[in-house]
Amino acid sequence: MGDTMNALEIENISKRFGDFYAVKKLSFNIPEGTIYGLLGPNGAGKTTTIRMVMNIIIPDEGSINVLNQKMDEKMKERIGYLPEDRGLYPKMKVGELLLFFAGMKGLKRQNAQKEIDFWLKKFDLTDWRLKKVEELSRGMQQKLQFIVTVVHQPDLIILDEPFAGLDPVNTNLLKDIMLEMKKKGRTIIFSTHRMEQVEMICDNICLINKAEKVLEGNLNKIKKQYGKNMTKLLEDCH
Repeated sequence: MGDTMNALEIENISKRFGDFYAVKKLSFNIPEGTIYGLLGPNGAGKTTTIRMVMNIIIPDEGSINVLNQKMDEKMKERIGYLPEDRGLYPKMKVGELLLFFAGMKGLKRQNAQKEIDFWLKKFDLTDWRLKKVEELSRGMQQKLQFIVTVVHQPDLIILDEPFAGLDPVNTNLLKDIMLEMKKKGRTIIFSTHRMEQVEMICDNICLINKAEKVLEGNLNKIKKQYGKNMTKLLEDCH
């Protein structure tokens, strides 16, 4: 065994809604300090898996270990979670909103201000600090939502379709930021239905279709094995 710890360990988790399996006997491990892609078509079970990791819904069976322990409310302070259903308070000013969320994650006001200044500058939103959230374009709100997710410097970052609604320039910016965060030792999990997003930045992937794992492992090894058939594999998933 190497020295690498796993940031997330999922073993045989299943979730049923009536007779319908949303996730079926899914297992994978995510090493710390890596970027992991949950790939699959819409409805494959990616969001349900993420919600089970976040303890929003409870698996019918199987076990989940997050940062070497069971998930609880305290653990959530060490996680940044960008949900599929985005939710910001439209009437709040951008700066106030970020301070509010940073405080909820346990960040002291002075540290929070420093982080907020850094991220607003990074995303070219400094001039929007005193504007209401509802005045921002959809792309700007998406960037703001990402700042909310990472402002408290989480160890584990979970992003559900993070590139949705971003133009190519901001997609590249977010990709570069994710790679920077990985260099600092953060672990990032993100879900997507698009192969090219996974190929841009992932170390490892898990392809899910119809609630079950199709393949999983190191992206480079999988690409060597399947080559152009990788895209066909995804296209065949529906």
